[in-house]
Amino acid sequence: MKIQERPGAGNHRSAAPAQPAMGERLPTPPRERKPALAALAVLLILVGALGATMLVLRAGDRVEVVQVTSDIQAGESVGNHVTSVLVADDASINYVKWTQRAALQKLKAKSTIYKGTVVIGDMFASKSTLPTGKASVGLALKEGQYPSTLKAGDLVAAYRVGSDSSGSSSDKGTSSGGTSSSNSLIVDSARVDTVSSNDDSTISTGNLAITVLVDQSDAPALAQAAAAGEVAVVLVPGN
Repeated sequence: MKIQERPGAGNHRSAAPAQPAMGERLPTPPRERKPALAALAVLLILVGALGATMLVLRAGDRVEVVQVTSDIQAGESVGNHVTSVLVADDASINYVKWTQRAALQKLKAKSTIYKGTVVIGDMFASKSTLPTGKASVGLALKEGQYPSTLKAGDLVAAYRVGSDSSGSSSDKGTSSGGTSSSNSLIVDSARVDTVSSNDDSTISTGNLAITVLVDQSDAPALAQAAAAGEVAVVLVPGN
């Protein structure tokens, strides 16, 4: 028996989408270009490069200045107690440049400058100035009345020394209590300001001329003993 095929029966079949053959790649959608992001990336790169350049330039903007390597007392010169250090350049700070150290050595410190200080011009003057409440007293010392290593900046105690003879002890004066003033402490702490150690008379006779800074209240007694040639100085702790 023959089955008659109805016409048009195949027309109602759903058309399946064509599948790609094995090994073929699926088409990709075109990439969307974002010029704003690209521009931002370039800008960030430029800003980073500029910042790095500025840091390098600032790091190189330094000056060589003077730093002291030991304590400098009021009225003293820095001498050779200096070294050079690099600091950031600042027009508002009156640094003493390393190239100015020769001129600096001719000046005197206005007050104590401690080791490690980077000095500025305002710390020095052309003439020595006394700190407030201090007096400068000159002493003419004989050999044996001072340590052989005595130098400017040392801290000393000053004693009144008299003759051992009984005849001269009456001429030395006595204290208000009637006790002899010989071999008594005058000043327990005096700072040596200058030492005339290069004088020819020092070499030939052993005598030494120095000046010391003392409290104003101690100056009269020390000056009186110095005028009589009855002062001896010794180094004390604190040097």
